Amino acid sequence: MELINKLLAINPNYILIGLMVLFYSLEQLLGNQFTFTKRPQHLFQNSLFYAVFFLLGILWSWVSVSSIEWLNNHQVGLFYVVQLPLWLKLFLGVAMFDLVSYWFHRLSHVVPFLWRFHRVHHSDTTMDASTNFRGHPLESFLWFGSSSILAAGIFGLDLLTLGLYLFITMIFFVLQHSNLRFPKWIDKSIGLVITTPNIHKVHHEQDQHYTDSNFSDIFIVWDRLFGTYKHKPVEHIKLGLKEFDEDKKQTFWYLMKSPFINVKRIGSDELKSK
Repeated sequence: MELINKLLAINPNYILIGLMVLFYSLEQLLGNQFTFTKRPQHLFQNSLFYAVFFLLGILWSWVSVSSIEWLNNHQVGLFYVVQLPLWLKLFLGVAMFDLVSYWFHRLSHVVPFLWRFHRVHHSDTTMDASTNFRGHPLESFLWFGSSSILAAGIFGLDLLTLGLYLFITMIFFVLQHSNLRFPKWIDKSIGLVITTPNIHKVHHEQDQHYTDSNFSDIFIVWDRLFGTYKHKPVEHIKLGLKEFDEDKKQTFWYLMKSPFINVKRIGSDELKSK
């Protein structure tokens, strides 16, 4: 318990940047899964998203923390009715945050308004650790903040559990987007329960049939349970979105304004006909 408190006391931005530097360095030293050029430019463009997210994250954090504190003070949620050991409460709490995030993530692919913002993350036609940074900052309020508050309200989850969940997902997100090779046996063992990097890369496939799958952040069991799990060999994956293939549509400024531009989504059938 003391170790968890010490880890969660670390500024999350230090952890995220540290993970980014670590995995980006490993990508330069080890064999890459996907090859591409202009890596410095790619890193710069994606880092701009993090700079904006860092500033808006202060507001998002305040809203989330204040809301969850209010819910906790009024003992709102299931875990205030059922008494559980702390370790079990933390484990189930992380799982419940992940479950609610699964549904929010799935909705962001189904609801056109939400997809306008979420497609910014999927627009990356290459993938490395910096892809984790690529995301529209307004999505933080539409998805991350809302899902955390809703999960806390339904299940009675506290800030300690939220901090643990965010700590785990930070590691998972950078690992899942890293441009590193991972042995396939991991997917056949750990991948039965956990969302491995290869499983998540299927989610970034251009073909919408695969893009709309594997929504889970930590526990892939949610996709298996709700019928959204799909498999595709990594060597056959084509990343990104066809409608964002042009270089000008890969820039920070274009992607920031893209939710407010009508960009027709190219579906699976249309993609195959091209």
